[in-house]
Amino acid sequence: MSSRTIVVDDEVFERLQREAQPLIDTPNSVLRRLLALDAKPVRPGALGPLLDAGLLESGQRLLWRRRNLRQEYLAHVTPEGSLRLEDGRICDSPSGACDAVAHGKVNGWDAWRTDEGVSLSMLRSRI
Repeated sequence: MSSRTIVVDDEVFERLQREAQPLIDTPNSVLRRLLALDAKPVRPGALGPLLDAGLLESGQRLLWRRRNLRQEYLAHVTPEGSLRLEDGRICDSPSGACDAVAHGKVNGWDAWRTDEGVSLSMLRSRI
């Protein structure tokens, strides 16, 4: 990567110093962080932040058990942070996935759980 020389005024330089992590940052690394040049692309699905945090994995199975109705639904997490239902439909949100399989409004963050029984809302609270 090529480099360039720029001139900044005292006020800008002082701000760079305030934002810098001592003995770690350079003016360039501070500017890259402030301008979000190294930011990862945002995933379109609601589960993207859980994937980014390492709390879910792409392809991970999620289960919704409706004990009173004796029904179970399966979904898998897509790399984009959506849910892929058993019939192949893709839903961008956990609640949308509930609506797609059960045709009713349900809080999908509480309904869908990992194989360990942890709800998506519990995972989301860890971020």
